[in-house]
Amino acid sequence: MIEIIEANLSLPDQAADLVRLLNEYAQHPMGGGEALSQDVQDNLAQELHQRDRTHVIFAKVDGVAAGLLICIEGFSTFACRPLLNIHDVMVSQAYRGQGLSKKLLIKAEEIALRSNCCKITLEVLEGNHIAQSAYRSAGFSDYQLDPTHGRALFWQKKL
Repeated sequence: MIEIIEANLSLPDQAADLVRLLNEYAQHPMGGGEALSQDVQDNLAQELHQRDRTHVIFAKVDGVAAGLLICIEGFSTFACRPLLNIHDVMVSQAYRGQGLSKKLLIKAEEIALRSNCCKITLEVLEGNHIAQSAYRSAGFSDYQLDPTHGRALFWQKKL
């Protein structure tokens, strides 16, 4: 049986599931290829739980947390409304091919609609064709204001 639930990170088992799944994702080449630091493992659930505009969603298969989506509310100045940014999406290797990512994305959209968000955003690596396919099938596309100026790029500066 598949369940999609919004996590309650004050519950130790759900906090542990968050860390286990995100660590699995981090160790995959698409997640950077390195385990989460011990500090992140020790503090992530508490830090996310303290942020009331953060949503953690689990896909459970027969009671086992098999997939994870973390999204964080932001704000669109052009629309003067909140937006929901999907920060992490992963399905554990043993549970792939069951449509869990689609179900996680549907739940994120329900949260966005409930929060009166104007859009949902996410980032995806150019080489992650499986994720791109899943996102396209859920209605996502790349972002551009005017085709003559090209597509938006996601950049970062680590601090």
